[in-house]
Amino acid sequence: MLCGRTNVNKFLVEEQRRNPALIGDVSMLISDVVRSCKAIGQGVSRGSLAGVLGDEGSRNVQGEVQKKLDVLANQAFLHHCEWGGHLRAMASEEMEDIHPIPAEHPRGNYLLVFDPLDGSSNIDVNLSVGSIFSVLRCPDHASAQPPTAADFLQCGSRQVAAGYAIYGPSTMLVLTVGNGTHGFTLNRDIGEFLLTHPDLAISPDTREFAINASNERFWEPPVQRYVAECLQGKSGVRGKDFNMRWVASMVAEVHRILMRGGVFMYPRDSKDLSKPGRLRLLYEANPMAMIVVQAGGQASTGDERILDVQPTSLHQRVPVILGSRNEVERIERYHREHASGEDQPFRSPLFSTRTLFRDD
Repeated sequence: MLCGRTNVNKFLVEEQRRNPALIGDVSMLISDVVRSCKAIGQGVSRGSLAGVLGDEGSRNVQGEVQKKLDVLANQAFLHHCEWGGHLRAMASEEMEDIHPIPAEHPRGNYLLVFDPLDGSSNIDVNLSVGSIFSVLRCPDHASAQPPTAADFLQCGSRQVAAGYAIYGPSTMLVLTVGNGTHGFTLNRDIGEFLLTHPDLAISPDTREFAINASNERFWEPPVQRYVAECLQGKSGVRGKDFNMRWVASMVAEVHRILMRGGVFMYPRDSKDLSKPGRLRLLYEANPMAMIVVQAGGQASTGDERILDVQPTSLHQRVPVILGSRNEVERIERYHREHASGEDQPFRSPLFSTRTLFRDD
């Protein structure tokens, strides 16, 4: 495979030769997704010139204010992916229920889930945003029946492919079909994504972490412990200085980790007890977990591998901790130690709080 000369379609053909399970429908489906990302990238790049910035005046199923580009990006995925004959249905962060393929189009045996525009709060300030997607096989028992939301409730380990597009100084596509993680850069002169970053690998160690520090008072003790140790730097138990980052776009955070290592955390917190986590399992956590794991990293809720979580609903949220393997394993260990009480400081009623002397 030649860097700068291999486009996505050629890459997928070569992957099919290595893995016959990747039948042609997968390649064609990903090609449809790529067209969606190109269209969204063009809209993002034009910004105010195309009149696509600002609020749409509506809210999505999660109650979040939709940006104009949220709606346009969602429509781009539906428009480019519903007619090809590779899908039975789609599900999006922006839609309350699934989107079955209309009767006028042929139907295939795959399901597509996507976050059409991740980090949309950054649109109006011209920071990097992106699109995230995941491909699942339609369950065998459902192949002859109308698709339902239950068909999408599959563990992340069953994903056929996952990827994201990041719309930044250059537009890039990062993709995995279960054989490593690979990066492609859009050559606007020819309108093709060309392979520029084959076999991306995340360093197991890092001195960089990303978390929204404004929520510190709501974090669980294991996360507070980890961040506190990082902030102590060389003078603390870690013996080295750390840098902290936060962009508020999962695509941008994960992309940085793939390029230079690090750990990203959106942990469980007590800010809203009705939500066990902040990020959506199907649209964000699962595809990003597959991408990171295929690059040699780890992805966890703090208690279990994200790819092992059994979904219970389309818009289920989970805590997310992913990136450099050794750091994620350390955070998982802190969760185990907290659950068992090992992280509690030693206290003795005889020698700690009691005294032979009066205070007055």
